[in-house]
Amino acid sequence: MSGIEIVLAVAVAVLVVVVVVVVVAALKVVRRLSVAPVPVAPAADDPAFLAEKDRQEHSLASLRTAAEDATAAVDEARAAAAAARTEAAAAKAEASSARSEARRIQDAARAEADSLLERAHRQAEQDAEQARATARRAGEREVSQLTAVAKEQSQDAERRQRRLDERERLLAEEAERLAERDRRISGTEADLLEREAAFTRREAELAEAEERHHEELERIAGLTADAARVEVIETIEGQAKREAALLVRDIENDARSTAEQRARHIVVDAIQRVASEQTAESVVSVLHLPSDEMKGRIIGREGRNIRAFESTTGVNLIIDDTPEAVLLSCFDPVRREIGRLTLEKLVLDGRIHPHRIEEVFEQAKHEVERLCSRAAEDALVEVGITDLHPELMTLLGRLRYRTSYGQNVLKHLVETAHIAGIMASELRLDPALIKRCAFLHDIGKALTHEVEGSHALIGADVARKYGEHEDVVHAIEAHHNEVLPQTIEAVLTQASDACSGGRPGARRESLEAYVKRLERIEEIAGGKSGVEKVFAMQAGREIRVMVRPDDVDDIGAAVLARDVAKQIEEELTYPGQIRVTVVRESRVTEIAR
Repeated sequence: MSGIEIVLAVAVAVLVVVVVVVVVAALKVVRRLSVAPVPVAPAADDPAFLAEKDRQEHSLASLRTAAEDATAAVDEARAAAAAARTEAAAAKAEASSARSEARRIQDAARAEADSLLERAHRQAEQDAEQARATARRAGEREVSQLTAVAKEQSQDAERRQRRLDERERLLAEEAERLAERDRRISGTEADLLEREAAFTRREAELAEAEERHHEELERIAGLTADAARVEVIETIEGQAKREAALLVRDIENDARSTAEQRARHIVVDAIQRVASEQTAESVVSVLHLPSDEMKGRIIGREGRNIRAFESTTGVNLIIDDTPEAVLLSCFDPVRREIGRLTLEKLVLDGRIHPHRIEEVFEQAKHEVERLCSRAAEDALVEVGITDLHPELMTLLGRLRYRTSYGQNVLKHLVETAHIAGIMASELRLDPALIKRCAFLHDIGKALTHEVEGSHALIGADVARKYGEHEDVVHAIEAHHNEVLPQTIEAVLTQASDACSGGRPGARRESLEAYVKRLERIEEIAGGKSGVEKVFAMQAGREIRVMVRPDDVDDIGAAVLARDVAKQIEEELTYPGQIRVTVVRESRVTEIAR
């Protein structure tokens, strides 16, 4: 029996015992009442009698109630027992069903296991058969490979044997040819000995015949050999004098016809004697850092330092994976040099924040101006010019960072002056004046960003303004044929300029076109109303326009960006796309005292 059946049986037994006890107690009370003596009927109004009667009736009612309760309890116990028997029967039926289900599952599992075992046996047999087939194929391939290798080795051995046989045959033929050659050489040597003896006899006969011939000539001519020699020398001397006169005439004619060639030689000699080096133009500078940690300080919190640096200097700062180095990119070399000095000072100082960047930028700007002034003084000393107006010296210093077609303009001026001076010396002219003309001919390039027009005419106006001689002014304005050259100084300035710029390796066209495109981009944006500063960055792929916040509002900034982009699309040709960024920034500064 299960645990539930045992509990139900115990509960039924307890209920039966309780009912039996109650029934027995009721029977005892009833029996005691029935055997008790019947008292004499008291008076109807006896209170004691009435009370006893009521008590007895109440006891009987209680007994009847108890009997009824016992009967109900017995019925309930019988019902519970019936329910327990029913549940026990159901439990037995469920247990029987569970046992039958378990036997069925066990039989099914046994059948499934037998089926799996059979399939496993079949799979194992198939795998074994496949393994045997694979092994058989591998063995066959191995055997075929070994057979092929053996066959190839056999063929190789046959080829080697054939080559050895052929070599032995060739060696035998060569030995036979050498033997034949030895025989021919031996015969040739004997023949040569015979010929040598014949030649010796022939030489003796010729010497004897020549002696007889000389004696016959002296007898016929009536002159000795020494007298004939003197007569021949006199004849040859007259012929030589005549040929020398003809040669002198030809040399003079050749000199007249090669005057132009001589002039070219003078120019080439001047160029060779002034072999100044050329610095190739670049749009990037590399600054080495003490450690890679400095890159994070340069970038700053949320990139504020690098943004402030690029906004202040106009130089694009490139920070990549290059160890301990950053790149500064800008098409304007002066601006790039100022940015490089600014960043170098910031790295050495260690304090990098927007306000410090502006301070160091001003210091670097003044330092670059001093370097320009020093470069102008050095160039004047090298050329040998001392009396030059200070404003012209300032403009010359700005050309230290200016290039034309990849050629440094200040070095080009020095080189042109030297070439002009050498050509003037060769032509017996005044070298000082011509060197001055050549040295100042490109002075207008220092103002091409500020004044409209050709640099030759701009330079002539500047030179005339600061008191240069009229020949110098004319040479400057005529060196590109805007004005026809009228003096020898102008012609030599033009020639020396062409020699300096036209020699191989001096200039490059593509980089100059690139720089002009970037300058034109900045000019387009700078010509708009309200624009304060313009920077072309990212190799011309981005242009940043700084506007005055009082003159341009937010809507005007959007219109300005669209207008600049539209004008660039219409006027320029460029690869890819150009991003136009308009920056409108308000700054308020107050001093606490």
